Amino acid sequence: MDDILRFALLGLGLGALYALTAHGIVLVYRGSGVLNFAHGAIGMAGAYVQWELAVNHGVPYWPAVACGVLGSTVLGVLTHLLVIRPLRRASSLARLVGTLAVFIVLTAVAVKRYGDSVQLVPAKLPSGLVEIAGATVSEDRIWLLGIAVVVTAALHALYKRTLFGLGTTAVAENQGAAASLGWSADLIAAANWGLGSALAGLTGILIVPVIGLSVTGLTTLLLSALAAALVGRFSSFPVTLAGGLVIGVVQSELTRFGSDVTGLAASVPFLVIALMLVARGRALPLRGTFLERLPALGTGRVRPVPLALAVVTGLLLIGLSSPLWADAITNTLVLSLIILSIIVVTGYAGQVSLAAYALAGTGAFIAGHAAADWGWPFELALLAGVLGTVPIGLLFALPAVRTRGVNLAIITLGLGTTLETMVFQNTDLSTTPGSDGIAVGKQTLFGIDISGVDHPQRYAAVVLVMFVAATLVVANVRRSRTGRRLIAVRANERAAAALGIDVRAAKLYAFGLSAAIAALAGVLTGFRSTSVVFADFASFESITALGLAVIGGVGFLVGPLFAATFAAGTVGARFGDLVLPGLSEWMPLIGGIILVLTLVGNQDGIGRELGKQASAAERRLLSKRGPKHAGVAQGSAEAATDGDEPVAPDEHHAAPSQTARRTPGLPLHVRDLTVRYGGVVAVDGLSFDIEPGRVVGLIGPNGAGKTSAIDAVTGFTRAASGSVRLGDRDVTRVPVHRRAGAGLSRSFQSLELFEDMSVLDNLYAACDRPGPWAYLKDLVRPGSRPLPAHVLVAIREFGLESALDRPVGDLSYGERRLLAIARAVATSPCVLLLDEPAAGLSDDESRELAHLVRRLAEDWGMGVLLVEHDVDMVMSVCDEVVVLDFGRRICVGTPEEVRGDPAVRAAYLGDLAPEEAVEGAL
Repeated sequence: MDDILRFALLGLGLGALYALTAHGIVLVYRGSGVLNFAHGAIGMAGAYVQWELAVNHGVPYWPAVACGVLGSTVLGVLTHLLVIRPLRRASSLARLVGTLAVFIVLTAVAVKRYGDSVQLVPAKLPSGLVEIAGATVSEDRIWLLGIAVVVTAALHALYKRTLFGLGTTAVAENQGAAASLGWSADLIAAANWGLGSALAGLTGILIVPVIGLSVTGLTTLLLSALAAALVGRFSSFPVTLAGGLVIGVVQSELTRFGSDVTGLAASVPFLVIALMLVARGRALPLRGTFLERLPALGTGRVRPVPLALAVVTGLLLIGLSSPLWADAITNTLVLSLIILSIIVVTGYAGQVSLAAYALAGTGAFIAGHAAADWGWPFELALLAGVLGTVPIGLLFALPAVRTRGVNLAIITLGLGTTLETMVFQNTDLSTTPGSDGIAVGKQTLFGIDISGVDHPQRYAAVVLVMFVAATLVVANVRRSRTGRRLIAVRANERAAAALGIDVRAAKLYAFGLSAAIAALAGVLTGFRSTSVVFADFASFESITALGLAVIGGVGFLVGPLFAATFAAGTVGARFGDLVLPGLSEWMPLIGGIILVLTLVGNQDGIGRELGKQASAAERRLLSKRGPKHAGVAQGSAEAATDGDEPVAPDEHHAAPSQTARRTPGLPLHVRDLTVRYGGVVAVDGLSFDIEPGRVVGLIGPNGAGKTSAIDAVTGFTRAASGSVRLGDRDVTRVPVHRRAGAGLSRSFQSLELFEDMSVLDNLYAACDRPGPWAYLKDLVRPGSRPLPAHVLVAIREFGLESALDRPVGDLSYGERRLLAIARAVATSPCVLLLDEPAAGLSDDESRELAHLVRRLAEDWGMGVLLVEHDVDMVMSVCDEVVVLDFGRRICVGTPEEVRGDPAVRAAYLGDLAPEEAVEGAL
């Protein structure tokens, strides 16, 4: 019993340090809406400043502490001013990678200056022994707990009772409103970055006597702090303190009683992260005034002749290279494969994963045991490693079903770190007796000796061929129906689901394919020597890999090779040493600096610039060839480059049929629909029917529950009860994408188009219905077919013929409105729900839209639910009108009956109001 209490008290001291670190993360998030992945590195910098001054320059302890804390404060403010503030209009991915770039730079500087060995630092807090309830514990743990409690109370009072705290809360809630009251968002953010980073420095200085002073030890403290901050919802300091203390106590107790399970105690923060994120099931809101712009995407088109020439040239260079250069080429190619896996999951599917190296290590682990334990040849071991990692990748993807963005980055980093500590660092699992890893021997491929030890050139050639094959697979996916679905999910999950796309399946597919590519890189890394050594697969290296992916262009296939050259041990490092001896030692720092410059100057990376240059070169070539070659050359050039201009095949532009295809007529029956948000009833017992070929209007003032009703009917809210039937099928509990597949389609008031796609690809995403084998077939042969007849008719009806190849961002507002409806029509729905389709249109445009809506019912046979504030349009188009007031149906009937209904007049303007005034109120 005494041991339990003693380890609990020790854990309270460790948990107090977790809480102090978490408080700094919370401060930065509250002040700027950014989750700072560089927080541990900033604390590490402060600890090294204090140690340097105290040990090497004889500065007294407390002045050295003050300098260390001040150094961390300055780093935090500079991070905000030089990195985060220029990215305020950027995507959440860019802001996340911005903090990762700072992490990379700081750790590179620290490793270059101090190495990664552990320095023992004497404790300055009282370190005598005290007895509490019969348990003896070091006095410094009690001091740490007291410091954490005092800091927590001070921060709680600061943010609850001072003008600065109120200003921070105001800026967090609404920057525009806060600015009108005289609060500067930049000043508030800088102050919070400084204060949070000061806490990081203080924590780093306080913890090094406990865990030792090292770069790795302090930076990996981040996961424990993130877990505590998540418990406190990134807002409450007392709850964050409690979370940190609980994590510390549980880790301490597991260290005592669970020491036989390698890595179990270290996995506690991840388990807390997983529990909090998956249970809450939503991403952290990243605040920002401006609409996020996602990184640009290439087309995935391949130029066969230049590609063949590049491969032949590469093989010739490998054949002529020395063993050192061949080894550098191999390093470059396997790192390029890691980056390629990130392009699939982050670039195409928009899922921010920090698990690339963990998955690579998994592939090496499986393949290594297949070769060492079962004697499998290299070919089969490679296949086992790649295929065996796919299920692990799907396990990593499970959190992506309920989380996304920064939250997903946290949980994948935590899961990867847990895998590293419990498997890769477990010598019982990851070593062969007498070896420093899993002994796999020298490799042959189909009887040819390709040993990386004896024949590094041959091994490099094999890696090159496999890299090219993997790149071609990813290019196929990008151009396929599957690729369009991934990009639709990346752009807008709600809109993708509304078109019948299974968002969960798309995410699982992206993680599975990404895991296979990462595993390929891991096997090729591990088998280059006679033993698979798992020091090559440190989880935090995934941070560097994501940064390199951004440098190369996270959406472009030409990016990985160029980005990989900025890492140590690659071709770029070898060239650097030729130009300036010793430059390779600075490559991590150089890569981090280039990443910062890339984010601030060109978030789309090298790939975008290369695509632009290739397009310019093609245009110059066309101008020299003359107009008679322009058509053919233009098509072949654009179809072969991984640039940024999507091109549609000519057959997709065929003249549409003049006859609309009538959809299968299925009625929609809604009964007793109720939507509750907490104690607020948004929709109260609503019932209505929509028959094929009829238009039903749903009107009412703002806040009447119209959009909530559409969300409930189409499955976008879980807060709904009642029944929804489409024909004879009850779809009340059916997911959104399956309702859409059954024939229930909708548009959105806010449009929610796929901004990264052309008009044509938006329509393709809606009408494509790939079969069960499409996910596999698209790996080798991208599916392509002409647009269905009803989509061609919709293109003509909505006047989009000349806009098919244009990016959505180039359309006028009216064209975007029409595209949103045309895309919903492309799903071939039985019932179409339109949410304020005329919002922002002129009177002429509204009248034309009304005519189109009427034709959808009469000529296409659809049932249409029209939610609209334009009462003239509703009354002229609808066969029946339903009127809502505070979520309740107060009237239903023909337009003429609604105009004269006493309940409508009484609810809006009173019994004596003229009919036209009633229409105005609606």
